[in-house]
Amino acid sequence: MTTSAHPRRRPLLLFAGFGVVALLIAGLLSYFAYPHPDGLDTVILQGCTEVTGGEQLSGDCIAQRADDHALADSPLADYTVRGDEGLLGVSGVVGVLVTLVVAGGLFWLLRPRRADRSRDGDTG
Repeated sequence: MTTSAHPRRRPLLLFAGFGVVALLIAGLLSYFAYPHPDGLDTVILQGCTEVTGGEQLSGDCIAQRADDHALADSPLADYTVRGDEGLLGVSGVVGVLVTLVVAGGLFWLLRPRRADRSRDGDTG
Protein backbone atom coordinates (compact mmCIF):
# COMPACT_ATOMS: atom_id res chain seq x y z
CA MET A 1 0.00 0.00 0.00
CA THR A 2 1.41 3.39 -0.95
CA THR A 3 0.70 6.65 0.76
CA SER A 4 -0.11 9.84 -1.09
CA ALA A 5 2.10 11.98 1.21
CA HIS A 6 5.40 10.60 -0.09
CA PRO A 7 5.00 11.54 -3.78
CA ARG A 8 3.94 15.07 -2.84
CA ARG A 9 6.89 15.59 -0.49
CA ARG A 10 9.59 15.49 -3.19
CA PRO A 11 8.25 18.40 -5.29
CA LEU A 12 7.81 20.49 -2.16
CA LEU A 13 11.41 19.80 -1.12
CA LEU A 14 12.59 20.60 -4.64
CA PHE A 15 10.72 23.92 -4.67
CA ALA A 16 11.94 24.80 -1.18
CA GLY A 17 15.53 23.98 -2.18
CA PHE A 18 15.14 26.06 -5.34
CA GLY A 19 13.84 28.97 -3.26
CA VAL A 20 16.74 28.78 -0.81
CA VAL A 21 19.33 28.66 -3.61
CA ALA A 22 17.66 31.59 -5.41
CA LEU A 23 17.64 33.63 -2.19
CA LEU A 24 21.32 32.87 -1.53
CA ILE A 25 22.30 33.84 -5.06
CA ALA A 26 20.27 37.05 -4.92
CA GLY A 27 21.41 37.98 -1.44
CA LEU A 28 25.10 37.16 -1.67
CA LEU A 29 26.21 37.14 -5.30
CA SER A 30 24.52 40.43 -6.15
CA TYR A 31 27.32 42.25 -4.32
CA PHE A 32 29.79 40.89 -6.88
CA ALA A 33 27.78 42.02 -9.92
CA TYR A 34 29.21 44.62 -12.27
CA PRO A 35 27.78 48.04 -11.32
CA HIS A 36 27.04 49.04 -14.94
CA PRO A 37 25.73 45.87 -16.58
CA ASP A 38 23.46 47.38 -19.22
CA GLY A 39 24.95 47.61 -22.71
CA LEU A 40 21.88 49.55 -23.81
CA ASP A 41 23.08 52.54 -21.77
CA THR A 42 26.33 52.54 -23.77
CA VAL A 43 24.47 52.42 -27.08
CA ILE A 44 22.04 55.23 -26.29
CA LEU A 45 24.90 57.47 -25.12
CA GLN A 46 26.81 57.16 -28.42
CA GLY A 47 27.25 60.62 -29.91
CA CYS A 48 26.99 62.45 -26.59
CA THR A 49 29.38 63.50 -23.89
CA GLU A 50 28.44 63.78 -20.24
CA VAL A 51 28.88 67.15 -18.53
CA THR A 52 28.27 68.30 -14.95
CA GLY A 53 28.96 64.97 -13.30
CA GLY A 54 26.97 62.91 -15.80
CA GLU A 55 23.66 64.67 -15.11
CA GLN A 56 23.60 66.57 -18.43
CA LEU A 57 24.53 65.53 -21.95
CA SER A 58 25.93 67.48 -24.86
CA GLY A 59 25.83 66.30 -28.46
CA ASP A 60 23.21 64.28 -30.30
CA CYS A 61 22.17 60.91 -28.90
CA ILE A 62 19.02 58.98 -28.03
CA ALA A 63 19.55 59.53 -24.30
CA GLN A 64 18.77 63.25 -24.59
CA ARG A 65 15.16 62.40 -25.39
CA ALA A 66 14.80 59.93 -22.52
CA ASP A 67 12.56 60.55 -19.52
CA ASP A 68 12.67 58.97 -16.09
CA HIS A 69 10.72 55.78 -15.71
CA ALA A 70 7.37 56.05 -13.93
CA LEU A 71 8.77 53.97 -11.05
CA ALA A 72 12.11 55.80 -10.82
CA ASP A 73 11.24 57.01 -7.31
CA SER A 74 10.05 53.60 -6.09
CA PRO A 75 11.81 51.95 -3.13
CA LEU A 76 13.60 49.34 -5.28
CA ALA A 77 14.60 51.51 -8.28
CA ASP A 78 18.06 50.95 -9.81
CA TYR A 79 18.54 47.60 -8.05
CA THR A 80 18.94 49.27 -4.67
CA VAL A 81 16.80 49.96 -1.63
CA ARG A 82 16.02 53.69 -1.56
CA GLY A 83 19.23 54.42 -3.50
CA ASP A 84 21.54 52.79 -0.93
CA GLU A 85 23.95 50.65 -2.95
CA GLY A 86 25.03 48.92 0.23
CA LEU A 87 21.69 47.12 0.22
CA LEU A 88 22.00 45.41 -3.17
CA GLY A 89 21.52 42.01 -1.57
CA VAL A 90 18.34 43.11 0.18
CA SER A 91 16.82 44.33 -3.08
CA GLY A 92 17.82 41.03 -4.71
CA VAL A 93 16.17 39.02 -1.95
CA VAL A 94 13.02 41.16 -2.13
CA GLY A 95 12.92 40.67 -5.90
CA VAL A 96 13.28 36.89 -5.58
CA LEU A 97 10.59 36.73 -2.87
CA VAL A 98 8.15 38.79 -4.94
CA THR A 99 8.85 36.64 -7.99
CA LEU A 100 8.39 33.40 -6.04
CA VAL A 101 5.16 34.60 -4.43
CA VAL A 102 3.66 35.81 -7.72
CA ALA A 103 4.76 32.72 -9.66
CA GLY A 104 3.66 30.38 -6.87
CA GLY A 105 0.29 32.10 -6.64
CA LEU A 106 -0.22 31.83 -10.39
CA PHE A 107 0.77 28.16 -10.40
CA TRP A 108 -1.60 27.51 -7.51
CA LEU A 109 -4.48 29.34 -9.19
CA LEU A 110 -3.92 27.73 -12.59
CA ARG A 111 -3.15 24.20 -11.40
CA PRO A 112 -5.35 21.38 -12.69
CA ARG A 113 -8.03 20.51 -10.17
CA ARG A 114 -8.80 16.94 -9.26
CA ALA A 115 -12.29 15.73 -9.98
CA ASP A 116 -14.71 15.71 -7.06
CA ARG A 117 -13.89 12.46 -5.20
CA SER A 118 -17.36 12.11 -3.70
CA ARG A 119 -18.79 11.31 -7.13
CA ASP A 120 -16.46 8.32 -7.44
CA GLY A 121 -17.44 6.95 -4.06
CA ASP A 122 -14.03 7.83 -2.50
CA THR A 123 -14.74 9.92 0.58
CA GLY A 124 -11.35 9.76 2.19
